[in-house]
Formats: sequence, structure tokens, C-alpha cells
Amino acid sequence: MHLKIFAIGKPKLAFAKSGVEEYAGRLRPWTAFSLEYLKCGTRENESAALLERSAGMLRIVLDERGEQLTSRALARKISAWEQSGTVKGIAILIGGADGHSEELRRSADWLWSLSKLTLQHEMALVLVLEQVYRAYTIKAGTPYHRD
Repeated sequence: MHLKIFAIGKPKLAFAKSGVEEYAGRLRPWTAFSLEYLKCGTRENESAALLERSAGMLRIVLDERGEQLTSRALARKISAWEQSGTVKGIAILIGGADGHSEELRRSADWLWSLSKLTLQHEMALVLVLEQVYRAYTIKAGTPYHRD
């Protein structure tokens, strides 16, 4: 199964760039993974680009109105998708400063909320990468995650 993360705009904040590099590097040995940055624009244009790029994949849309879950529950969810045999690729969609269009939210297979707080999209990207990395280390039984 291939994991693709699509994010609007490249991180500009130094700490976000560093965090993305750190966790993308940690994640690569665990799964087929890629990160693609899409051009900033209007909410509708950004959402249309995210929909186009994620066509045919299971869509996880980051949204503060989505489901919140524990890191262990995320690991179980990823395992279930991997073992289903029907999911060939997962696309995690991170919107820009204005969020996602309603059309994109409706097209989601799962709405995922990292927090009830609204997060700056560069920080959300770092958190997503860390949580997906954490999920894979949980699945592997490594000591990274501690309860």
C-alpha cells in the first residue's frame, strides 16, 4: 500500500521544514511514502487540485470537525486498511490557510481531526507525519510510543 500526503504550499517556517524533513526521513523505511506540495490558491482551486491528485485513493481529509482518536487507534486503522486488500493507496489531504471546500470534505473516506484547535497547516503537516510514523512504530512494537 502506498501512502501519499498532499499538502497545500511548501513549509516556510524553519521549524516546520525541519520537522517535515525529520519525520519524513523516519517514515520512509516503514512504508511506501511520498509527500507532494500543491500550489496555493483559492480554497476551491486548492480543493479541486487535492481531489484530482488523490483520485482512486482512500482519502483522509484533515479537518477540525473530523474524528479524533488515539495513536494506537490510528495504528489499528492503518493496519485494517493494509490488510483489507481493497485499499491500494491512501491520500492524506492537508489544505491551505483557508481549509477545504465542502465538496472535498464530502468526498472524504475519513475526516481526521488532530485537535479541536484550528492548526496552522505547516504545523498540521509535521503532526501528521509524526503520528503516522508513530503508528508504524506501534504496529512494529518498537519502544518509540509509550503508554
